[in-house]
Amino acid sequence: MDIRQLARGSVEWDRIERVVRTLADRHDRETVRVEFLDADNWLSTPCVIDDEWFVKIVSRQNALVHAVLTTGRNVGAFTSGTGGFFGRFDTPRQMVEHEYVATERMREIGVNAPRPIEAFEVNGLGVLVLEYLPAFESLEDVADSVVAARAPDLFAMLAQLHDHGLAHGDLRAENILLCGDDLYFIDATNVHEDRVAETTAYDLACALAVLEPRIGARAAVDAATTAYDPETLLRARRFIDFVRLRPDHEFDSTTLRSEVEKAADLGAN
Repeated sequence: MDIRQLARGSVEWDRIERVVRTLADRHDRETVRVEFLDADNWLSTPCVIDDEWFVKIVSRQNALVHAVLTTGRNVGAFTSGTGGFFGRFDTPRQMVEHEYVATERMREIGVNAPRPIEAFEVNGLGVLVLEYLPAFESLEDVADSVVAARAPDLFAMLAQLHDHGLAHGDLRAENILLCGDDLYFIDATNVHEDRVAETTAYDLACALAVLEPRIGARAAVDAATTAYDPETLLRARRFIDFVRLRPDHEFDSTTLRSEVEKAADLGAN
């Protein structure tokens, strides 16, 4: 069994049926069609309903896994010379309600994200319902040439979040979607809103880590300089080694750190 499947656990079929029936009743539908997704996800059981809604079903096991991951991330933040800034959730309902609000706030400031529809609890399960984007690709699935062309747009979107005091907190290639000509952010996590400098730097380090294997360190940093000043780049540098330890980021941290330092020195002179 894959370790992510083991960690995520499985939700009993009768509980899933109750979620689907509840969702159909809430929207006055006698029947709905459900397609479960074979997603590499630690934190929910995802499905699509009627090709209209993307639904995350979050169990107590998922909330426990999130708490463990959050502890590890905060330890990593301490090793980078800052206090921990990731927030945890105690219940599945808190998880889905946070993502609903985070997605809503992104859209309010003009950052593309799927439209949030509702978040509620059924039989101890958190249920998040979002607009389904039917024709999308994650950034990890598109050609390198597309990644290179859209890199400045990615940093512009990220800077828009940060300019409004927000942060993503879990920026990975699979959380950046390309739908038509537009980039979308999904799966924002919980970070402390009074730690803007640190969360901005961490997000920036994650974005650079996503791009480095695809377009090279220099091109990734050059794209970042279109939206961020040298001081912010240098703050991001301190998180590069921490991000490198995460299992969902594989990149050349030494070269990336060097290019960040060069760009920051050049921008400061």
